Amino acid sequence: MRMKSLLHYTENHRYCVYRDFCLSSLDNRMLSNTYQPMVGAFAISLYQLLFQQVPIEKIGYSHTEQQRGLFLTLGLEPSETGRKFLVEQTSKLEAVGLLQTSRIYVPESDDYMYEYELQAPLSPTEFFNTQHLTLLLRDKIGKFAVLSLREELWAKEPEEWTGTSRNKENISVPFYDIFELNTHVIDYELEQALTEVSTTRQPGIQFGEEGGGLNYAEIILRFPRGSANRHFVEKLRFNFEQMGTINYVVNKYDLSVQDLCRLLDEDGIFTPEGDIKVDELQHQANLHFRQGKKRQEQREVLSGKIVAIRQNEENSEGALQLEHAVQMEYYVEVPMQFKTKCDIHQYNMMLRNEPYTKLLKTFFPGSVPDNLIDIFEKIDLSYKLPGEVINVLIHYLMSLMSADGDQRINRNFVEAIASNMLLKQVHSYEKAVQYIKDQSKVKGKQAAAAASGGGRARSYGKAVKMKPEIPIVQDNGEDNTVSEEEFEQMMKMAAEMQANKKKGGA
Repeated sequence: MRMKSLLHYTENHRYCVYRDFCLSSLDNRMLSNTYQPMVGAFAISLYQLLFQQVPIEKIGYSHTEQQRGLFLTLGLEPSETGRKFLVEQTSKLEAVGLLQTSRIYVPESDDYMYEYELQAPLSPTEFFNTQHLTLLLRDKIGKFAVLSLREELWAKEPEEWTGTSRNKENISVPFYDIFELNTHVIDYELEQALTEVSTTRQPGIQFGEEGGGLNYAEIILRFPRGSANRHFVEKLRFNFEQMGTINYVVNKYDLSVQDLCRLLDEDGIFTPEGDIKVDELQHQANLHFRQGKKRQEQREVLSGKIVAIRQNEENSEGALQLEHAVQMEYYVEVPMQFKTKCDIHQYNMMLRNEPYTKLLKTFFPGSVPDNLIDIFEKIDLSYKLPGEVINVLIHYLMSLMSADGDQRINRNFVEAIASNMLLKQVHSYEKAVQYIKDQSKVKGKQAAAAASGGGRARSYGKAVKMKPEIPIVQDNGEDNTVSEEEFEQMMKMAAEMQANKKKGGA
């Protein structure tokens, strides 16, 4: 029993007991001979006391009473010491599978109620087939006592059956060979009556993630009392439509109870009338979901790095990796930078068996850029693409860059191809090679269509020249030297212009 504060578990709290079985003589013997050495006599006495709360001839629930009766019957003081001791005994029963304890929040009284669900002891066969229980019993009473106890609980077969070879044939008669049911008539009254008096447990007596949705008790239990939206949340108790909307958002964005309470405590989630703003709630939940996804990817990348380091250490210690052969039909062409380094067989074996980190180093003479390592690291650790598929993807990208000098590798482009591979279930080397071949065919058809359509002259209007054409002086090879007479004439003209300028200034 996980209990953070003993003030939540006192003699004043109410409890009920549930069981759907009855103890037989063999069960009582299992309790006394196998379970009692493991958990102690006091824990078995508590189990028997809880079992007797429901009448022996019935199954189901007991009456709701205060735990004060348990303390007094067991001789425990209703103090902190007695509570700790009772919590310890119930924890022992829970650990060996005899008890399940549930805590139920009651909004009417703003308090807790406890339900003790008893489990039947295991049969001798099931008990000794459960390894951790057998080992615990061995630690308590010893190995030879365990073997002796198992022999006492098991009746041997007759001597006439031992040591003989026999063929066993099942000659039992099935049910429908003897009995015939009238299935053409449906007795609705009988089904309704059986449903009304059924002993199935009420939904909500145990709440949690198994119920498929959150209920009001889980939300109000964890919602802060001093919040400004507290009175709006309290109105959700009888508003089943709003609770359905909340559970839809919770299921859509995989929210926990704490996450939902944090979102409901935000400003602007409720209207002044107390209704939930569905769009605002979904917006906030989407932001929380994206942030959580990003953090989860970062954690996966970090944990993947640790695992990769450990695997490299193990491989460096001498662990040999098996090489996988590549069929000829799935060979890819060797890039230009590898023509002088390896042949087609060696290159395809490298794609099939080498890690992508080593393959990237072969494409770069120096160190690999960090942005490329980050891109393929995310594809490896977050997208979970196999290593050989990542190698084929790297080959495809490098081929695109070689074919088109303007092509650049960016994060969005690579992640788009990786996402398309995931959608098409490309999880093997052969599928990856077939995928890039199909993509190359598609690009070839698009290029052919563009080339055939590019020959047509398209004139959508007159082209307007934005700048005038400027004549360019060219050397035509003629001799353009000035004679002495022309030079003297030019000097006279300059002197006259200078004189006229001085007269004008005066």
